Amino acid sequence: MKANRFKEVHPEEPAVEHEETLEKEPGWIVKVLRNVLGGAFFENEQSFRIIPFLLYVALLALLYITNSYMIEEKTRKINKLQKEIKEYRYESITLKSKLLTISRQSKLSEKLQKMGIKENMEPVKTIIIDNKNEK
Repeated sequence: MKANRFKEVHPEEPAVEHEETLEKEPGWIVKVLRNVLGGAFFENEQSFRIIPFLLYVALLALLYITNSYMIEEKTRKINKLQKEIKEYRYESITLKSKLLTISRQSKLSEKLQKMGIKENMEPVKTIIIDNKNEK
């Protein structure tokens, strides 16, 4: 194994590295941004050829944003309508159960007794008609 040693630093070396980093040319993105923001972009004849394409891209972006807003609005409406459907379904189930309890014979007889009509306690009699004698 090697032993740890202090690295010898020469005072001239870091200064040279800084000079090299300062002398580097900016990247192409920085150049384009400088041209566009500085106004040099519009002085070039080639840039006028790109303007219709840029307008087309801007139009597509606008349509994309509009479409997403419309979809969100329709989704909200659909969710609202689904909640209303659930509420109406619960209400209809409640009303059906009330109707079933009201239409039972015991409940009907109670309501009819209040009106003065009594329930028939005699069993139902069946009448049999013989059709053979008629011929």
